[in-house]
Amino acid sequence: MERIDWNRVFRLNILLLKLTGVWPPGDGGFELNLYTVYAIIAFLLCHFGFIFFQAVNLYFIRNDLQAVTGTIFVLMTDIGASLKTYGLVKNMKTLKQLMVIANYDLFQPKNRHQKEMIQPNIKAWRTIVSTFGVFCSGWLILCSLFPILDKSSKDYRLPCLAWYPYDTNTSPQYELTYLYQAVAMNFLALVNVNIDALIAALNMYVGTQFDILCDDLRNLHKEETSEEVNEKLIKCVHHHREILTFAEHANNFYNWLLFVQFFVGGMSIGLTMFQLTVVSSLNVQNF
Repeated sequence: MERIDWNRVFRLNILLLKLTGVWPPGDGGFELNLYTVYAIIAFLLCHFGFIFFQAVNLYFIRNDLQAVTGTIFVLMTDIGASLKTYGLVKNMKTLKQLMVIANYDLFQPKNRHQKEMIQPNIKAWRTIVSTFGVFCSGWLILCSLFPILDKSSKDYRLPCLAWYPYDTNTSPQYELTYLYQAVAMNFLALVNVNIDALIAALNMYVGTQFDILCDDLRNLHKEETSEEVNEKLIKCVHHHREILTFAEHANNFYNWLLFVQFFVGGMSIGLTMFQLTVVSSLNVQNF
């Protein structure tokens, strides 16, 4: 029976993480190579720079409550994505090891029935991630085009309120800054979505392993001799222990990330509701 290559199942997710500079090649962490240089440049421009210029702008708009809450909403989301990126990079070696362990023979389906049995879990994960990506893409499009839809681009309005050490009210500085903000927003969103997708993938994988283990236990009685039953039962106990070990390592990776996600999500919902109370019902921000 053909084996399941779990790295192939997660390949799109891992590829997008590589494009954002947070998943170095090989089985280890970051090394002195061109990819690390690319990752550093990406972090400075799309993480640190994007957040820094928005944070500085808070001082200049401190008397405008609506502008401050709008900026903090975006800042919280961006900072959350950067913290999750740090958590991913910090635990990169552990994650690479988990990707190798995932393909061990012990974790492979034992027959065609088990292989077909776990397919709904894989499809459900892909559906959830795809749906999440579609909604995120819609938000990014609207956020990037907001100055155009609001017709405030004529006044040199940028997608995000930020301070820059040059005049953004002239061409081509305005267009270049607009492009920079749009790219940075999409970059951070891509990192954020794929880290969440990776967390969901690890949980889905653990779930499929328990499905396989339960199927093995249900079919213990099909063995012909007591020795064969005992041998298979010992393998099931070993499988169970290895699943728990895998889950523990996965939890150590994403426990802090989930805390950041829930904290930022709660703050964002609160700020969004506040913004809806201070804008007109026909304002484009409501949509």
